[in-house]
Amino acid sequence: MSSKTMGRPKSANPLTVEVKARIDKKTNDELIKYCEENNVTRTDVVREGIKLVMSKK
Repeated sequence: MSSKTMGRPKSANPLTVEVKARIDKKTNDELIKYCEENNVTRTDVVREGIKLVMSKK
């Protein structure tokens, strides 16, 4: 087997941009609680939040 065929396939839309934000402890605690209760990651919540804001245009 060739090393070119090993590994994960390349994504059609790779996630290459990193976004960082500072939030207060209360917001972080609420975010963690939401993620645990809904079995989602913090990143998932941020992505959905961006989509929600953008849909209000």
